[in-house]
Amino acid sequence: MKEIILIKNGELALKGQNRRGFEEILIKNIRRRIKPLGTVNIRAAQSTIYIEPADEGFDMDEAQNRIGKVFGIAAFTRAAVTEKDMECIKKTAAEYLADSLSAAKTFKVEAKRADKTFPLKSPEIARELGGYILSKFHHLKVDVHNPDITVTVEVRENGAYIHGDQIKGAGGMPVGTGGRAVILISGGIDSPVAAYTMAKRGIELVGVHFASPPYTGPRAEQKVRDLLTVVAQYSGRIPLFIVPFTEIQLEIGEKCPEELFTIIMRRFMMKIAQKIAAREECKALITGESVGQVASQTMDAIFCTDKVCEIPVFRPLIGSDKDEIVERAARNIPGVKTTLVSTLNVYEILKYNTLILTKDSVAKIEEVYA
Repeated sequence: MKEIILIKNGELALKGQNRRGFEEILIKNIRRRIKPLGTVNIRAAQSTIYIEPADEGFDMDEAQNRIGKVFGIAAFTRAAVTEKDMECIKKTAAEYLADSLSAAKTFKVEAKRADKTFPLKSPEIARELGGYILSKFHHLKVDVHNPDITVTVEVRENGAYIHGDQIKGAGGMPVGTGGRAVILISGGIDSPVAAYTMAKRGIELVGVHFASPPYTGPRAEQKVRDLLTVVAQYSGRIPLFIVPFTEIQLEIGEKCPEELFTIIMRRFMMKIAQKIAAREECKALITGESVGQVASQTMDAIFCTDKVCEIPVFRPLIGSDKDEIVERAARNIPGVKTTLVSTLNVYEILKYNTLILTKDSVAKIEEVYA
């Protein structure tokens, strides 16, 4: 049985005359991501991208995992391909989705007849296929409002495609459609989340990290590399520039008032980042700053820092608090869930093997459970 992957465009469907250019960049990103898995044929038609493996040993499970991390995809699904014949459609659906249908209690059928030469209309296709499934899986019941599984048949020009529920994609815009920008990356959680957020809007990233040996060591640099490696699973390759900053830091400490140390240091960082941005053809800087989070991120401090900037500075987390930033970061870690102390319960404590708490959280829990 031939199996392919169907990809549904997100915001790209709203584009006008330049839509084809956006689709080409998305296809290029998909191809680059799954290239190590084998040869595939990729084509786009009717707001759908078709990925057809050309090798028998193509790893569909790994391809599904990688495609789920490509920005610009609203949803995707694996689908069986069959002839545009009702008997073939019925047999293929029952065989291809046998495991899912056996595990479900309720189902519904959706039909999409893009090929108007097909003799049956969409409601007739759904009715006939639904009846066939009921005859093969006697335990099933029809639920058109909240089914356990939705069986979808898409009759298109090149064949009939049968699949179950769609998988939610990474969303956003294809990386490379929004230009290039420099992300000032530290070892904290804020800047990687800012990098992820801007990459989701189609921006290609260039990383800049300021190192101050011996005050920061190789472990700090490795942490930055590890964080960017996680972001790169979604954004694609991120070049990283390590800027030695010790001498500048010492000069600032020696010649400037202590209360202005952080502001002046940030201004130097912005100036250096702009030089790298110009060299790398980047049109903006990105930081993980949030208003009021620390002393250097007050309104006055940000105003003073921006005075040395000649290109835009994007701060996608500017209105987020720390809990929101941590929660957004944890969404992309399999098996990790975040929760507030106010909603924590004994069931969740026992459900997971590891529980990580902040000091403030421990104090609040002690108050409740003392």
